[in-house]
Amino acid sequence: MTSHQFVFIGGLHRSGTSLVHEILRGSPVATGFINTGFPQDEGQFLQTVYPRASVYGGPGRFGFDKGSHMDETHALATPANADKLFQEWSKHWDMSKQFLLEKSPPNIVRLRFFQALYPGSRFIVILRHPLAVSYATRKWSKTSIPELLEHSIICYERFLSDMSHLKHLAVFRYEEFVQSPKPTLDLLTDWLEMPRVELKHEVRPDVNAKYFETFREEQRSLLNRIKPSFVNMPEKFEARANALGYSIEEPEKLLPVPWLGLHG
Repeated sequence: MTSHQFVFIGGLHRSGTSLVHEILRGSPVATGFINTGFPQDEGQFLQTVYPRASVYGGPGRFGFDKGSHMDETHALATPANADKLFQEWSKHWDMSKQFLLEKSPPNIVRLRFFQALYPGSRFIVILRHPLAVSYATRKWSKTSIPELLEHSIICYERFLSDMSHLKHLAVFRYEEFVQSPKPTLDLLTDWLEMPRVELKHEVRPDVNAKYFETFREEQRSLLNRIKPSFVNMPEKFEARANALGYSIEEPEKLLPVPWLGLHG
């Protein structure tokens, strides 16, 4: 394992993790899971060491279960499990490549666990507006927008509480990535000490627009106007969203936060 560099990609479902994984996987010095037969080629489905997100409720739900959060104190964070996980994942990697990529959305609350298993790992975390994540995953989770919004914010807050423990971390917002993908990719690959990759994927700059419009339409609907949980969302979540660099009252607005960028 010493000749390889682990790169873990995390972020909530529908936050651009698959896109970034696919782009980096195109590097001649990197390998990532592909054609595995499992959803989005996520590493969580290709191993038997730790529980999948579905154990905790799946998309839009897993973060509510504190058991989904894993760190270096977890009972599964052992050298034996590091070896076992490597053996299971290496069946799906091209081991002649230096950079070993793994992407699963629940990684966002498990980075300290992976760091304990593989010291020196690099972590890439992609954030997306909690409202956009909520609307994009509603069809999967079959729960309400207020609950999905709470889930997104909880997961982001848990990640922020873990940040100071991570030695090599890159954090960026999906909204800014889609506006200028190549500079962000160049920053990432330079940080990874990987040759820069050519951007061959289509990257749409207006990824959140339809979700924000749906939110505003639903705010105006008579049914939601008599639901306190929906009507009170801006008031209830605005301060917490602001701390994450987002706004519920003005969804298009991105707020400055000091912790975006490269760390270590």
